[in-house]
Amino acid sequence: MDGGEILLSAMAAASVVVSGAVYALFFALGRLHSSRILGRIAWIAYVFVVASTLLLARSMDLRGAWLWVVAVMLIGYLLAPHAIWHLSSATHAGTDEPPRH
Repeated sequence: MDGGEILLSAMAAASVVVSGAVYALFFALGRLHSSRILGRIAWIAYVFVVASTLLLARSMDLRGAWLWVVAVMLIGYLLAPHAIWHLSSATHAGTDEPPRH
């Protein structure tokens, strides 16, 4: 692996994290405000998660079992915001107060 591949891998990894955070943020905002536009922005961000992850896997020449790790990671990035939303909704059901910090 040369310097260019290392740089590409680092940039792809950073893009996975940032686009994953953007996906989670806009997913939550879309649900909170019942906004389809924010929900669509979340899905666009998830497409960036997938693209960045595939670029990362390719730049690092991942094969075999590592591709299963990549698939599990993509499923986790997809489902985690949904699970957290449902958990938060169930936790705060029946209360009119926002959670305290």
